[in-house]
Formats: sequence, C-alpha cells, structure tokens
Amino acid sequence: MKYNLLTLVSVLFIVSNASSQNGKIIEQKQYTFADTTISKIEKRIPNAKVLLAAVDFFKITYLSDGLKVNGYMCAPKKAGNYPCVIFNRGGNRDFGTINDIMLFRFFAEVSSWGYVVVGSQYRGNAGGEGKEEFGGSDVNDVVNLIPLLSDVEKADTARIGMYGWSRGGMMTYLALTKTDKIKAAIIGSGMADAFIMTKKRPEMDTVFSELAPGYFQNRDSVLKLRSAVYWVEKISPATPLLLLTGSADWRVSPEEQLEMVNKLYEIKHPLRFILFEGGQHSLIEHTDEVNHAARTFLDTYVRDRKTFPSLEPHGN
Repeated sequence: MKYNLLTLVSVLFIVSNASSQNGKIIEQKQYTFADTTISKIEKRIPNAKVLLAAVDFFKITYLSDGLKVNGYMCAPKKAGNYPCVIFNRGGNRDFGTINDIMLFRFFAEVSSWGYVVVGSQYRGNAGGEGKEEFGGSDVNDVVNLIPLLSDVEKADTARIGMYGWSRGGMMTYLALTKTDKIKAAIIGSGMADAFIMTKKRPEMDTVFSELAPGYFQNRDSVLKLRSAVYWVEKISPATPLLLLTGSADWRVSPEEQLEMVNKLYEIKHPLRFILFEGGQHSLIEHTDEVNHAARTFLDTYVRDRKTFPSLEPHGN
C-alpha cells in the first residue's frame, strides 16, 4: 500500500511538472533564407521580399505535455506590443508540414499586418517527439502555444486570435472547446464532419486508423470527437468565427462547412461565412479576397477587441 501511494504521488508530481512546463520555449533560432530560395518563393509569393523586410522568422522548439514539439514564429521587425495569431496547419505527418511557402503565405503575411504569429508542426512531426493523433492529444500542442506567447517579448497575450486551414480547422474547433482566451478565429476550408470526409474520400479512413487511438474499437466515437458539427455548443461562445471555403474544394467538401454554418446559426454563435465561387481547397485563386477578409476580421475582433453585433432579429 505504501509503495502504491508513493508511486501515485510520483506520477502526480510528474504530470503536474509537465503541465507547468507547457509552452516553455526550449530553443529559438532565427530562420533565414538563401537568395536562391527567395527567388523560388517569389514565383508563388510575389511580395516575398516585402514580407522579408517587414518581419523576422524563427524556428522554435517548445514543450507540450512533456514532449518537445517543433514549430515556427514570425514577428514584426519594429518594436511594439502586438496582438497574436496561432496558426494551425493542415495535413498529417509530413504531408502539409509548415514549409517556406506556408511561412510566407500565412505566417509572414499575417505578421506584416502587425501580429506575432506562431504555429505548431504537432507532436511527432518534423523531428518532434511523440506521435500525432489527428485531433486527439495533439490539440494540446495548439493550446499550449497560448502560454508560450507569454514569453515572447512583442506578444500581447490579451489579444490572441487563431487561424486554421483544412485539418487545422478541425484543430481550431477542438482548441476552442478547451479555452476562451481566443478573441476570434478563422477557419479556411476546415474539416467539420469526419463522416462526410470519409464518405467522399474513403482513403481518409486509413489516415484516421493509423493516427487516431481507438479507431478500430469504436470508429463512430472517434470520428464524432473530430467532427465539430456534433458539438458546436462546446465551442467558446466568446469567440466569433470566420469560415472560408471554396465551392470547388475536393479535399474538404463544402458540405462540411455549410453544415457547420447551419449548426452555428442554430445556436446563434457569432459567425461570418464566405463561399468563394469556384474556389479550390487552398483558395489560391482568391488570395487577395481571403487576405482582406481575414485581416478585417482579425483587426476588428483581435487587434481592436470590438464586440460582435447583436444576433437577435432587429432593424427595419
């Protein structure tokens, strides 16, 4: 009995210590680009040199549930106290990892608007410890970026937004059930119904089976856990949402976002929704419109901390 009690105390100490370390940056290095790399990036991101002159890039390693997890961060070069955005990547494992193009298209672009931007590769990816669970315990890798920002000199942690794309949309929804500290969130081409996903793309069953614990024992419960349409009421009501999707997206069917919009509308969750005609999964053909919508939303509800207008019927 004494041995069991000692073991329990030891386990609780280890868990408590790991929790207290969540978000601790254990390595941060300036991330630089060769001229040849910039030339290649410019072919896809025409304003790459402008962004390079405006923001600093960093590669980071931080602690999440006791694991060393890798990620990236961008911050404006000018001194200041800036609002923050947590960016959640899509894909799984090595597919969709944060790369140079993503750093410029999302991190640097948003940072150039006057934000500190940070994002995770999720546990087990890009040299990180552990194994990702595609919407399981790896959601903590997102939530633990909140305390991480407390140690970033230019970050104003009273103003934090979130921006997730594809699988990152699912991660955003899940994170918003764990925290009410996010002032606004943007979901681009986001996963919201894993049942629709696996029906339209049967190959995704393999992804879930390989990454999600308990999949073979109880497939439905595992998919529901990763399907925000089934638990919209658990999403922080204090966080207004901007949903973006393209009508020609084959990776994440627009049906998922449309269903999510209806569910959110039913409970009067603060919401803005844009369906881009003919837009593919990346919405690359609507880049300027996407950036304008995202910037306006973040500036309004994160930077300026404005309240969402009344959702009750009113007016003439």
